[in-house]
Amino acid sequence: MRLELDRRAFLQGVGASVSASILPNRAGATALSDDAIFGAGFKQADGNFGLALLSETGDILFEHKLPARGHGLAAHSRSQWAIVFARRPGNFALAFDPKNAKEPQLFTTPISRHFYGHGVFSSNGKLLFASENDFDTGDGKIGIYDVADGFTRVGEFSSGGIGPHEIIVLPDGKTLCVANGGIKTHPQFPRAKLNLETMRSNIAFIDMASGAIKDVHQLPTTWSLLSMRHMACDKNGNVWIGGQYEGNAFDRAPLIAKVSLGNVLEFIDLSAKQMIGFKNYIGSVSVNNHEGVVALSSPKGGQVLMLNCENGNVIDSHFDAGICGLAPLQNKFIESSANGRFGPVQHQHNWDNHIGRI
Repeated sequence: MRLELDRRAFLQGVGASVSASILPNRAGATALSDDAIFGAGFKQADGNFGLALLSETGDILFEHKLPARGHGLAAHSRSQWAIVFARRPGNFALAFDPKNAKEPQLFTTPISRHFYGHGVFSSNGKLLFASENDFDTGDGKIGIYDVADGFTRVGEFSSGGIGPHEIIVLPDGKTLCVANGGIKTHPQFPRAKLNLETMRSNIAFIDMASGAIKDVHQLPTTWSLLSMRHMACDKNGNVWIGGQYEGNAFDRAPLIAKVSLGNVLEFIDLSAKQMIGFKNYIGSVSVNNHEGVVALSSPKGGQVLMLNCENGNVIDSHFDAGICGLAPLQNKFIESSANGRFGPVQHQHNWDNHIGRI
């Protein structure tokens, strides 16, 4: 069943918290500063969902309600808006202004589409690209939304596969990279995976202006049950990808890969201990370009692994139960967990899988 939302009722429900959004929730916390601000979805103990903006010290600056679980965030320095997308198979997204108490803008997919939880702005901040599912056909789509026109949907093109999840823009500012997870879904069966017998994941490079597919890297049949989901790009144009394996829990699938436009996809070798630590599931990928480090996390295994972007060698690792959210912070990463920790602070919220740097 399609998630139906009444825009006016929704805005009335969240309007009070958004109107007060520039006020700090904690004494001494400052929303308007030169320090980094991060966004993350959360679940409360009462089962309600929301979005919080937090400081780099882990303090909540403000928060407001969401009608259902939020997932990934998109932000752009040239746009006043940041976006939180519904988790699959939700069809709502909420645009909010992190600096001013403006009314948020709720928008939805067309009736035959749903979001896959991620999106990205164009280089100039004027368009928003979102990973979507055409659930009548099962084909992946990239929906295009006009930022200046209240996020009106102005078009779409093929994602180059099935089940597009995270999408990013390459440093050239002209190319999208899409992780097509390969898993067919339908909102009548919200979290069911409908095609495991035939699934094939791929990484597609797409021209942002025309929607033309520049290159596709399909996973080998040996690892047909490996779903590539999350990505981050380093300053050299290398895309680091984390996968989630749908096969036997005792298999040791190659969960980490690297690819760049015009080059072959390479899997990264890990030790048996490191592979076991992921429990066949990578939930978030983030790059710190200042340090030349890529971090990958697993909420199922509680492992964070950090690799050198130049050679792919493991340089550090640690464990923390439920950890998943990652974002670059100065010379390290800020992290969050489903158990309530955000950076150094313990909260009552259960944080969702991703942190967006606003």
